[in-house]
Amino acid sequence: MTRVLVTGGAGFIGSHFIKLALRRHPDWHIVNLDNLTYAGNPANLPTDPRHEFIKGDIADAATVNRVFEPGFELVVNLAAETHVDRSLRGAADFIRTDVLGTHTLLAAARQHQVAKFIQISTDEVYGSLQTGRATEESPLRPANPYAASKAAADLVALTAGVPVIITRCTNNYGPNQHVEKFIPLCITNALDNQPLPVYGDGRNIRDWIHVEDHCAAIDHVIEHGTPGEIYNIAGGNELENITIARQICRILAKPESLIKFVTDRPGHDRRYALNADKLGWKPQRPFDLTGTVEWYRANEAWWRKVKSGEFRQYYQQQYGQRL
Repeated sequence: MTRVLVTGGAGFIGSHFIKLALRRHPDWHIVNLDNLTYAGNPANLPTDPRHEFIKGDIADAATVNRVFEPGFELVVNLAAETHVDRSLRGAADFIRTDVLGTHTLLAAARQHQVAKFIQISTDEVYGSLQTGRATEESPLRPANPYAASKAAADLVALTAGVPVIITRCTNNYGPNQHVEKFIPLCITNALDNQPLPVYGDGRNIRDWIHVEDHCAAIDHVIEHGTPGEIYNIAGGNELENITIARQICRILAKPESLIKFVTDRPGHDRRYALNADKLGWKPQRPFDLTGTVEWYRANEAWWRKVKSGEFRQYYQQQYGQRL
């Protein structure tokens, strides 16, 4: 049995990766280390005897060393603070989790001689591009604390003396995504006939990939990637934010008058785009929000629980005075 550590496995991408890995690799035993912050949701976790959940902080060395004690052949680090708006309100949690947490994991991986360490990063480290697409050799130009923390983590990983592979992916969409993210926020607000907040003029461009395609790409990198290398992962679906909001209104038969333009956030990158030719892999799903919209429509209890309480306060602080 191959022992695999997945960090952040109760989150959006992490939980989808664990489910895919359990399907594809019957010889894997996955230990899932997640601190269950606001972004981690136990309801996302699979029920499988080959999946073992441990609640813990990747930045806590004592916890990490204890988890590593039995040894792992593979580590996939998906644990991160990821929301740009939150990083603008305070960067400390991002530095702790994304940078110190990655360093702590790498130190344990080095001590326990892990054979392969996959560091999951983001296209945001390259910053905004007016034209063209960033390659793995493009300079790092992060424009917000979240992107800066991920860029720092990448550099720490490459200098840690561990067989590391870094992946940098474009924006993900799909079921189970936290409702503070753009697509789930628009879907759930539209279901409630509430305003869909769109920053600035809505012309910011993101490249979208379905979360299951992203997880398949990570699995491809595990199987075929070379330690010490960086691989971009792209969906090939560049769309303006306003286009996304309009598609959601159309699918749900809601009026576009629900779309409300709000004051743009500081350092809001205009366009992300990646050249992923080096990866040697292509996504299998064409961009289509219908399935994702239907998932949120069918799982109202899930997102209402997520959207209540702490997130409700955050949402009001972020958008309540600007709608």
